[in-house]
Amino acid sequence: MDDYSGLFVKETNLYNQIVLGSLLPEKLWTPLPHLVQGWLRNYIAATLIYFISGAIWCLYIYHIKRNVYLPKDAIPSRKAMLLQIYVAMKAMPWYCTLPTISEYMVENGMTRCFSRISDVGFASYIWNFALYFIFVEFGIYWMHRELHDIKPLYKYLHATHHIYNKQNTLSPFAGLAFHPLDGVLQALPHVIALFLVPTHFTTHIVLLFLEAIWTANIHDCIHGKVWPVMGAGYHTIHHTTYRHNYGHYTVWMDWMFGTLRDPLKEEAKDI
Repeated sequence: MDDYSGLFVKETNLYNQIVLGSLLPEKLWTPLPHLVQGWLRNYIAATLIYFISGAIWCLYIYHIKRNVYLPKDAIPSRKAMLLQIYVAMKAMPWYCTLPTISEYMVENGMTRCFSRISDVGFASYIWNFALYFIFVEFGIYWMHRELHDIKPLYKYLHATHHIYNKQNTLSPFAGLAFHPLDGVLQALPHVIALFLVPTHFTTHIVLLFLEAIWTANIHDCIHGKVWPVMGAGYHTIHHTTYRHNYGHYTVWMDWMFGTLRDPLKEEAKDI
């Protein structure tokens, strides 16, 4: 078991070398404890993903395709985007604590993670990935919904994100502009799933960091119109009604629990 756990440590060491070794002198990070190295790597990687994905998306939709996807009065101001960046960066150190803790638990054999797809077979990997994905969709839906329904949670945590409640205040940079505990709670199903479902460790890490890109995408107000994806059109409705479209990647949970509102039907009503 110790030998197998060593595979996870070897993998996280590789990630540390790729991120920290590429950006920092070795004398600054190699003396740090392994856990601290992991947190620092997560922090740097998440910050880079946040700024690069947000900047590219803003450049494309607000400048290259200006007034193509959005009318002029729907483009957020620079001040609004800078505020979103400020809120997100205050929370980022705390966001990165969650994957750091999950890596520690995986490395110490506390979860049901496996290191290599060959250890379980491709068919089992696909089946377990489907279970993991369904659990995460279910968990994030209900976590998000309760952050609205439980008044103290909304007032002291989730309201920080919902000051962006109009189309012209939403931007890709709003995707991570949460109270730190709010962001951690919404990502928590990813970690809980590790104790319930056999999960490929690399897949888990990739999905956690895809969250940053995905949240940028669903706050850009451009509806992709790809069923069953919970695109920005759905999420914009969530920010304007507060009572619909709590889901994350797909519309399935909102459809199952009666909170789905389709942006295409809303557009048809307005015509």
